[in-house]
Amino acid sequence: MTRPIMSAAVAAALSTTVFCAPSDAQTDLPLETIAMPEGFEISVFADELPDARSMTRSESGVIYVGTRREGNVYAVVDEDGDHVADRTWTIASGLTMPNGVVWRDGSLYVAEVNRVLRYNGIDERLEDPPEPVVIRDDYPTDEHHGWKYIDFGPDGWLYVPVGAPCNICLSEDPVYATITRLRPDGSEREIFAEGVRNTVGFDWHPETGVLWFTDNGRDRLGDNRPPDELNRAPEPGLHFGYPFCHGGDIPEPEFGERRGCDEFVDPTQDLGPHVAALGMLFYTGEQFPAEYRNQVFIPEHGSWNRSEKIGYRLTLVRLDEAGNALSYEPFATGWLQGEEDWGRPVDLLQMPDGSLLLSDDANGVIYRISYGE
Repeated sequence: MTRPIMSAAVAAALSTTVFCAPSDAQTDLPLETIAMPEGFEISVFADELPDARSMTRSESGVIYVGTRREGNVYAVVDEDGDHVADRTWTIASGLTMPNGVVWRDGSLYVAEVNRVLRYNGIDERLEDPPEPVVIRDDYPTDEHHGWKYIDFGPDGWLYVPVGAPCNICLSEDPVYATITRLRPDGSEREIFAEGVRNTVGFDWHPETGVLWFTDNGRDRLGDNRPPDELNRAPEPGLHFGYPFCHGGDIPEPEFGERRGCDEFVDPTQDLGPHVAALGMLFYTGEQFPAEYRNQVFIPEHGSWNRSEKIGYRLTLVRLDEAGNALSYEPFATGWLQGEEDWGRPVDLLQMPDGSLLLSDDANGVIYRISYGE
């Protein structure tokens, strides 16, 4: 059940400011175990952000961070430009899985399980957060796959997914297992894509404007199937298989006889089975070498019920000039050492200088990945 929104006065009373010069939490992380291509470096941009998940950046440079378990939304600022956060505010508390955050036209949008909120003028009120505006509150209340990643598309619509309320099921309500979109004021909601079990990351190709998204495959079909998926939706109304077909060619044991795999859109790229592919990003910056431009970076949160763990890394899908996937390969590894994991990557944010921020909800930190500095 959704908890009530706090008043501005209560939110302000709970808001805390933290001065974040490099701390023990930062230096204790074994960053030396992270392997990346030559010339790349990783450092801690911000810490003491419990359950840090999705990220967005305002025009003035404030980084907003959503959470899944904590119910908080944070604001982070690097005041002196040294690539280490100096101050952190908790600008909202007591929300229900406010995983999704996105900035647009001077306002911060936050997605709870069944609501989308908008904080107007929040950049100027970090010490005294405003009362949020509820722009939509009729999404399902199921917490199973209920946390949401949100973003605005090049068409100006806000894209909001609705995960399946189960591991595998055929829901009567057509809004489940979809990606919806709505106007910035919350009106005119429609289903854009169907058969999407649980996407927690998407982006639009910088040249074609086509929506690409990750999708988490079902559990309990064995260690090695089905794969997670990277998909693309060039137009509305496409169906990506769930719950009838997985990975383009694996019929679902419970429902596969109802509809064949040839009725659905095949994945653009199969990802690792159970790696929990989350936020994805087309890299458009100038800092990384040219070979990375317009390529797809995907954080993998890591498997939770596989007999041998996989994921816990940042991967790269290389594309050709036509946008076809050529390869799927590790880019940054080391958060998993044998069967012991010490970090769980979640989301990516490209900074104006071309570096990447990468959140880690297990450690409550945001890393910075840079090249050639």
